[in-house]
Amino acid sequence: MKKIAALTMVRNDDFFLGKWISYYGSLLGKDNLFIFFDGEDQAVPSCTAGCHVEVIPRVAGNVRVSDKERIAVMSRKAAELFSSYDMVIGSDVDEFLIVDPSLGVSLPQFLSDQKVKGNSFSGLGCDVIHNVEKEPELDKSLPLLGQRHYVRLSPRYTKTSVLCAPVQWGSGFHRTRKGDFRILPGLYLFHFGCADTSFIGQKLQDTDLSSRGWDRHLKKRRHLIDDLPSLEVKSWEEWAPKARKIQTWVRLPYTPNKPSMFGKKVIVALPERFFGIV
Repeated sequence: MKKIAALTMVRNDDFFLGKWISYYGSLLGKDNLFIFFDGEDQAVPSCTAGCHVEVIPRVAGNVRVSDKERIAVMSRKAAELFSSYDMVIGSDVDEFLIVDPSLGVSLPQFLSDQKVKGNSFSGLGCDVIHNVEKEPELDKSLPLLGQRHYVRLSPRYTKTSVLCAPVQWGSGFHRTRKGDFRILPGLYLFHFGCADTSFIGQKLQDTDLSSRGWDRHLKKRRHLIDDLPSLEVKSWEEWAPKARKIQTWVRLPYTPNKPSMFGKKVIVALPERFFGIV
């Protein structure tokens, strides 16, 4: 079995941080989790006990500048970790790499079984979206999957989440500076930033985020929620393989190592086998 670490950076998001630690800690062990707090003005929550925690000075600047600075920190740390680890998972706190339960293997076993070709692995991007016409507000004491049933198969979240060698990530883990995507069949990256209208509403009221240029991005997330009820819901079993194939071969012309789906909004219903995982 390969030795695998996971790292993230967080600012003022104890809810998803707790979920992130619970999920990856149960799979990898909390002693293999590395958490960076962006800003010394934050209190470190008790859920981080047993993890490696570092509080760093606030990464200042607008969203583009600060994203580049944050990912530079993550890339440097990942490079250091390869002296002790075979693979390093990098993700935001609201993102979770999940192996299809039908395969019957854990995430570390699944990754250990892969033949390493290139410097990174990707899971197919799954943007979990709140259907406000059919789903109530989240009960945060319960698992998220099962309360939410609809996913957009999104190339934006088909990220180079697993490094197999020291390499520079692009902002937000969306790509690596060298090498190409290898989207593994059976592996998915679930993003929960659109899983409840309250998540977006809270961030839109955050004056600090607004001053740094986050409003446009957050409003796009809100539009995804607003548009969902009018979109056709397709079959996961049919479209997950299709989306993987499309994203493997179709790339944006100005960033050839970023996948695309021709702008298609493919919404699928999540199979019950995923319920309760996060």
